[in-house]
Amino acid sequence: MSDAVEIIFRTLTSFILLWVFVHLLGKQTIAQRTYHLYIASITMGTIAGNLAFNIKIKFLYFIIAIIIMGTVVFMLNLLAVRNPRFGKWIAGEPATLIQKGKILQESMERMGYSMDSLKQALREKDIFNIEEVECAILEINGSLSVLKKEQHQSATKQDLLILPSAGTVPIELVYDGRILYENLSKHTYDDEWLMAELKKRNLSVLDIMYAVVGTKGNLYIDLIKDQSRESSIACQRES
Repeated sequence: MSDAVEIIFRTLTSFILLWVFVHLLGKQTIAQRTYHLYIASITMGTIAGNLAFNIKIKFLYFIIAIIIMGTVVFMLNLLAVRNPRFGKWIAGEPATLIQKGKILQESMERMGYSMDSLKQALREKDIFNIEEVECAILEINGSLSVLKKEQHQSATKQDLLILPSAGTVPIELVYDGRILYENLSKHTYDDEWLMAELKKRNLSVLDIMYAVVGTKGNLYIDLIKDQSRESSIACQRES
């Protein structure tokens, strides 16, 4: 086959392989939400680009490289989903940069995040005064999530009907049938409180896929098996 025909064939093949790669790994590959997906996207793009026009390298070598890279990323994704501890190592974890209105300098230095970067990210959230911020978290995809202090939050219809309560960051308590003790030890919600709340609902930790205390103190529970009951339960914490 002539070089032109081979390049056309290689280009179409690289496009199809990349399409399959993104389709199998999900939309998070496009957003490059984690370290390994970011690296995989760059590597797969390089391999596919060379496959399209570098006719000096055998076609089979490119196919093998793409299959190996796709398999590695798929296995890492599977491991990250099934094992939260490995997931933090593979994908990284969020870092708190501002807590209770105070900038955490050690956390900023550890993440290599400068004050200029922080101020720019806040301006992108329409926050020009850092004193308005109660909490700011650097997510694993590089975006900044911000919780304003209560007096600077936008009022809602619900706020107009009830007295304002102190805002707080959601606290994850259970993931995939396992208690997140590191979160329990840092907050007022201890394991005794959690077990008492589960007992009220006739649940055990093994029944739960995900449990989190929301910003208003409500406990949200999502069950692993929901054939005989609703898959999620949301209830307000008793005062």
